[in-house]
Amino acid sequence: MVRVKPFAALRPPKDIVTEVAAPPYDVLNSEEARKMAGEKSLLHITKPEIDFDPIAGEHEQRSYDRAVENFKTWQRNGWLVREDKEKYYVYAQTMGRRTQYGIVLCAHTDDYAAGIIKKHELTRKDKEDDRMIHVRIQNANIEPVFFAFKDNAELGAIIAKTAAGAPEYRFVDENKFTHTFWVIDDDAVNARITEIFTKDVDAFYVADGHHRTAAAARVGAEKRANNPAHTGDEEYNFFMAVCFPESQLAIIDYNRVVRDLNGLTPEAFLKALEGDFEVSLATKPRCGRPAKPFAPTQLHNFSMYLGDKWYSLTAKPGRYDDADPIGVLDVTILSNLVLDKLLGIKDLRTDKRIDFVGGIRGLGELARRVDSGEMAVAFALYPVSMQQLINIADTGNIMPPKTTWFEPKLRSGLAIHTLD
Repeated sequence: MVRVKPFAALRPPKDIVTEVAAPPYDVLNSEEARKMAGEKSLLHITKPEIDFDPIAGEHEQRSYDRAVENFKTWQRNGWLVREDKEKYYVYAQTMGRRTQYGIVLCAHTDDYAAGIIKKHELTRKDKEDDRMIHVRIQNANIEPVFFAFKDNAELGAIIAKTAAGAPEYRFVDENKFTHTFWVIDDDAVNARITEIFTKDVDAFYVADGHHRTAAAARVGAEKRANNPAHTGDEEYNFFMAVCFPESQLAIIDYNRVVRDLNGLTPEAFLKALEGDFEVSLATKPRCGRPAKPFAPTQLHNFSMYLGDKWYSLTAKPGRYDDADPIGVLDVTILSNLVLDKLLGIKDLRTDKRIDFVGGIRGLGELARRVDSGEMAVAFALYPVSMQQLINIADTGNIMPPKTTWFEPKLRSGLAIHTLD
C-alpha cells in the first residue's frame, strides 16, 4: 500500500492567488513565460532565466541562483505563506463539462524505489538532472506531480463533502479552465485520509511528471545518504503530488507530424500504406474551403492529412497483437507499420524529422503544419485509455514516447512542499 502524509504548505494569500499561480515550467518557453509573468508570478521561480535581459540560459548558474533568491523573496514579501499545521487539500480542475477532483498530498520516495508508484514512460537523465537541481537548491517541491489511483469510495465521499464547502481559491485561467482549491482543516478527516491510503490504496500511477518524480526520489536518496541518523520519516523522504481517482481522468490524443515522405511520392506512399491498412478518403476541399478535419473513430483507426485531404487508415487484422499491452497500442502500430517501415524513423526520441502535437491544439494544427510546407504528413491517433495505462504500468511495461497527454495541466503555486 502507498505511504502518504499531509504537509504544511507554502501557498499564496487568497487575494493574490491569480497573480502567483502559473502554468507548469515545461508548458511555456522562456519568451512566452516572460510575456505572461507579472511581478508576483511563480514563473520567476520556476523559469528564472526570464529575469535577465537578454533571457539567460535556463541551465546557467545565475538562473539557478536567481531561482533561490526569488523563492526567498516571495516568502519574505508574504506572497507565499506557511500553513499553521499539516493538512491535505482538494484541487479540482474543470475543462468544459468535465471536472476532476484530486487530493494534494505528500507521497514517499521509498514507494517510487519499490515500484508502488508506477511509471509508464522512460525518463531522460538530462531532464532528471535539471529537475533534481531545482529541488536540491530550493529544498522544496515547487511544482506537484500528477498521479492517478484506483477509485476508493470513502476517499470519494471525503472529496465530495469537502468540495461542497466554500473553496479557498477559485479562478479561471488563460485557457478558460477553472481551478478550485479547498483546505481540509479537520485533524480527524486528515488522519482518516492517511489511514485509507495506507490500508486501501495499493499503488499510484504517474500520469504526468515522470522526471519530477524521479528527481524527487533522487534528492531523497541523496539526503538519506548524508544523514547518519536517517529514520525514513524526515520531510525529505516525501514529495508533493495531486492524486486523482482514475475514473475521473481522460487522456487526449497525442499526434504526429513528419517532415518528409522518405523519398516517396504521395501516390507511392498511399499505395504502400495499403499493405497494412484499409485506406479511404475521408474529406477533401470543397468550394474553396479546406477539407473538414477527420478524427479517428476507434482503436486501430487513424486519420492522416496528406496534401490537402484527410484519409482514414484502419490497421488490418493480424498486423498487431491484442494480447500484448504494448503491441496493441495505436502508437506502436503507427510506429511499426508507418513511421519505421515506410518513413525510416527508428527512434522517436532523437529523430529530427518527427514532431508531436498535443490533442489540445486540435486537428486544425496538424493541417496547418502540413499546409505551411513545414511538414509533409500528419497522423492523428485515437486516445489511449486510462485502463490501458494502468495495464501497462501494472505489468512493468513502458509506453512508447509521447503516448499520453493529460489536460488540464496542474497549476503551479497553489501549494509548495518544503523538505525540512
